[in-house]
Amino acid sequence: MGTRIETKLPDFYLRFATEQDVDTVLDFIKHIAEYEKMSDQVQVTREILHQSLFVRRAAEAILAYEGDTVVGFAVFFENFSTFTGKPGLYLEDLFVLPEYRGKGYGKALLCFLAQLAVERDCARMEWTCLNWNTPSLQFYQTLEARTMDEWTVHRLTGGTLERAAAQFPGK
Repeated sequence: MGTRIETKLPDFYLRFATEQDVDTVLDFIKHIAEYEKMSDQVQVTREILHQSLFVRRAAEAILAYEGDTVVGFAVFFENFSTFTGKPGLYLEDLFVLPEYRGKGYGKALLCFLAQLAVERDCARMEWTCLNWNTPSLQFYQTLEARTMDEWTVHRLTGGTLERAAAQFPGK
């Protein structure tokens, strides 16, 4: 079990996920996918998640606890800003179980990640949010997060990623 990160919230703490938490992180990925109405898109397996988090170290995960119960999680990784020459912290997912919302747990997770970004000398912290997710969008506004309306997210996956890769004019 990883080191507890204490908070001022009663009976609430955070800790970095360890290899023993792969199943818990996977369960929370499924929870957020269900909430976002994207369960059919979840392809991750226990083995892939273990490899990505604890072998390749492509991302990190934080678990949120009320007492002995895991009530939320966040998955994040560092990216890089060429304009600042510094890393950034990219929040991939943050989720608190519905029955534990309204207690400040989501804010504690997000603010801990902001603190971590500052400690790691990151130039910024970024994430995306589905346009229909009004509760989350309103929550982010309370933290003065700026919506980046001038940017459009682009994505290549599966066959489109493979077709783009095949266009590389290498040997």
